[in-house]
Amino acid sequence: MAQHYHQAMIHYLRKDFTHEDNGSVLVIGEIPAGSVICKALSGVDVQVAFDAGTSNVADIGTSANDDLYGTDLALGSIAAVPLDEGVSMKVASDTELTITPALSGTAATAGEATAIIAYYPPTTS
Repeated sequence: MAQHYHQAMIHYLRKDFTHEDNGSVLVIGEIPAGSVICKALSGVDVQVAFDAGTSNVADIGTSANDDLYGTDLALGSIAAVPLDEGVSMKVASDTELTITPALSGTAATAGEATAIIAYYPPTTS
């Protein structure tokens, strides 16, 4: 069920993941219809750099489009990595958001991060 507090405030979803989640579609959470994702406050916080041999990235999106909001977000160094897609951040219906880590080359032995989605729910009267 989509999270919606009764006060006018920014809402947050978060999902921790590690190098062991490579290739998995992980559900971050669901936001309610009419919400607007705050692109400036959303993305991935990498706490331990991912160390796969060739590529260390993740996509943020939905089950219908896994990189709708973030494509190949860099996980190879400790950083706050913002969303990078220029699509509309307003959702028309309740929307389940996902993150998919994609590591390639030699198997990763390290990597820890948190996907963070900040959003403004619709105003209620």
